[in-house]
This record gives sequence, structure tokens and C-alpha cells, in this order.
Amino acid sequence: MKTLHYTLISLLAVSFISCKKDGKINESNKDSLTAQKDSVVVPEIHKEYYGVYTGDFAGMEKVVDDVDGSEYNENVYKKISIKINRITKDSVYGQSIVNGNQRPVKGIFNETSKSFVLDEPGNDKTDGRFEIKLNGDSLTGKWNAFNKKAVKAPIKTLKLIKKDFVYNPNFMLDPDSNLVDWNNPKDFVEKYTDSDGKTESYTTSKNRVASDAVFKLNASKQKLTEKDLKNLRKLDMEIIKNSVFARHGYSFKKETYRDFFEQTDWYIPVSNNVDNELSPMEKDNVALLNRFIKYAEDKYDSFGR
Repeated sequence: MKTLHYTLISLLAVSFISCKKDGKINESNKDSLTAQKDSVVVPEIHKEYYGVYTGDFAGMEKVVDDVDGSEYNENVYKKISIKINRITKDSVYGQSIVNGNQRPVKGIFNETSKSFVLDEPGNDKTDGRFEIKLNGDSLTGKWNAFNKKAVKAPIKTLKLIKKDFVYNPNFMLDPDSNLVDWNNPKDFVEKYTDSDGKTESYTTSKNRVASDAVFKLNASKQKLTEKDLKNLRKLDMEIIKNSVFARHGYSFKKETYRDFFEQTDWYIPVSNNVDNELSPMEKDNVALLNRFIKYAEDKYDSFGR
């Protein structure tokens, strides 16, 4: 009787396991079906529109005069890149890159009008909506801030051209580049002696200026030494260092560096972090430059604008 009892229990157990394997109560089968459904590849369309579109991002900013407190509107121009990464029948995915701020964008593409409506996430005060139209290799349109009170220019226009980003270690600043840092003026007290021999003091504003060393040293191609750097100005070394990041498409937060590299036709901001893209030599050169920048001095001069 014991043997018969154990046999019945064994048969019931086998039957229960069999039922699970048949999918009647097998949760693993359910998960598998869900995974298969989630892994369905959505067809991509219009891959010819994928890429980086870069150009002017312009708007009117309200400015308050420091002297009398009056307000006036001023045109401001920035450089922006829009990356189109993926287009499906229902959605478009990409990124916006401006002033070192890289934001995901998602929206739709209208095949009839060849236009995009792309939204940034909305959890940052500078987020907004792009309404842009495709015409050949150009994108034109406008951007509207979600929070119009949080930004100085809540409406901006875009005029972008599609450009293939290419890293090239030979890229340098143009020889006719303006080497003045207009964004960090410093006040100096000067003295002068008039014809009567009377000495007076006055305050003048001066700007940092780089030397032609920025056209000669390339931290992406040559191993720099202490001898190369010991007589350079601080701004020289900052430009030489940041040229490395600019060649890799880094989007600078500091206006000083943006102003220098936006004078070239090769600079295309595509990312706010390119650290992993640097070569071992570039990393060594950047480390050496950082050591010297810490203790270097600047050359200041007076310029009119």
C-alpha cells in the first residue's frame, strides 16, 4: 500500500510539472512571449536624413543697461547642432547640442511637408520645442521655450546645414582668427603724467590676448614637452588644450572657447563629453597643459570693439 501511495504522488507531481511545461501555468513562457513582443524591430525610414545639422541659433534677448537701468533688445547668435539618430513611421529620436548642453529630443516627421516637430524632455528650464523644415541638406525653423519666463530669448530661429562630423588631428585655428578673449575683461589702474608734470591715475579695461603659438603647437599630433610650454601665455595653453576637445566635437560651455573655435569651418559640436575619444598622447598632453595652466600668467591689452 505504501508503494502504491508513493507511486500516485509521483504521478501527480509529474502531471503538475507537465502542465507547467505545456504553458498552462508556466510563467517563464509568458515572460518569453513578452520579451519577443518587446524585441520586435520597428522599421526605420528616411535614413538619408540621419546626421548632424549645425548652424545659427538666433534670438532677441532683453538686456538691462548697467548705468541707467534701461532695457533694450539685443540680437544674440549661438551655434547649435541637431542630431537626427532614428526615424520610424511614428517617432523621431535625436539630440540637441548647444552651449555644452546636450539634450535628447523626440518627436514626429511629416513626410508630406518634410518637417520635424521635436521636443526636449521638459525637465530643464532651457528645454523647448523645435519646429523645423527640411530642404535638401538644410533645416530651418524655430524653437520655442516651454517656460518662456525662464530664458532670456524664449523664441529663436534656426538655420542649419548638414555636415559630416570627422575627427582630424590636423585641424587648427585659422591664421586670421581673432585671438582676443572678449568675454573676460579685467580692470587695470594706469598712471600718466601731463605736460605740467602732474601724475594722475585712471582705470582702463583690458582683454586677454593669445600669441601665434596657437598656430604652431598641435596637442593632437605632437608630444608636448615642458620646454614647449614654459614661455607660453595662459590663454595660449588654454586654446592649445581645448583645440584637442574641439577636434573631437566637444560642445563648450564657456563662451570664450566657443568664440575661438566657431571662427573655423571645421568645428562641429556633437557631444558634451569626449573624454573617451582622446588618444593616449592627447590625454598626456592635456594633463601636462593643465599643470602649466595652473601657474601661467596672461597677457592683457586694450582693444576697441
